Amino acid sequence: MVRIITANLNGIRSAASKGFFEWLATQDADVVCLQELKAQEADLSAEMRAPGGMHGFFHCAEKRGYSGVGIYSRLSPASVTSGIGVEEFDLEGRYLQADFDLPSGPLSVVSLYLPSGSSSEERQQAKFRFMEAFAPKMKRLIESGRHVVLCADWNIAQREIDLKNWKSNQKNSGFLPEERAWIAARLAEGWGDAYRLLHPDATDECYTWWSNRGQAWAKNVGWRLDYQLVTPSMVTSVRSATVFKAQRFSDHSPLIVDYAL
Repeated sequence: MVRIITANLNGIRSAASKGFFEWLATQDADVVCLQELKAQEADLSAEMRAPGGMHGFFHCAEKRGYSGVGIYSRLSPASVTSGIGVEEFDLEGRYLQADFDLPSGPLSVVSLYLPSGSSSEERQQAKFRFMEAFAPKMKRLIESGRHVVLCADWNIAQREIDLKNWKSNQKNSGFLPEERAWIAARLAEGWGDAYRLLHPDATDECYTWWSNRGQAWAKNVGWRLDYQLVTPSMVTSVRSATVFKAQRFSDHSPLIVDYAL
């Protein structure tokens, strides 16, 4: 069994101060994908670089205190790749891929952080540019013949059951028709949504992000923005998928998925 966790930390140092690494030590994870590090490698403590003796890899944004992704792994990967080959987004630290050679076959795990378009129309257009550039990359990952787990804060709730107030958010970034159609197109190409494979109709319990405004967390007014998408060869290997909510490390909650590999 391989356990993969994805977590948007909204600042790795902030999450550390809230007990993230103490919690992680109890999870027996094989691979951990992080988004929104908001730090440079020089800012990371020894624990943040290699918690519990895990291997740590990072793709930080050029801009300090912004974006950035990371991967921890128990096994040493055969190779690690950062960026999607588009300078605009690679400077923002949004893509990191670790390739492993397992007895069950080659496995690639990706940590991805899609741009958010909620702050301005300019950022929404950047998000659309990323989506256009990344779709061919996702197709190539399927065609690679490898098992692939794509862990991401997608900043998109794909279906009405993926957020509490879907009716009032249809014109807001994260639930725009174009964004939802883009995710649907990737699923139509063969990607499987690990959580939905096991919980096709889950509503309130599926959310992974809550606004810091108002009483969103207390009232569970959330969105499902964090997914693990898997290539067709892995669809039947998903054994469990849960969102951890007993403790808060960020405005997101970790998604934990076990695979029979």
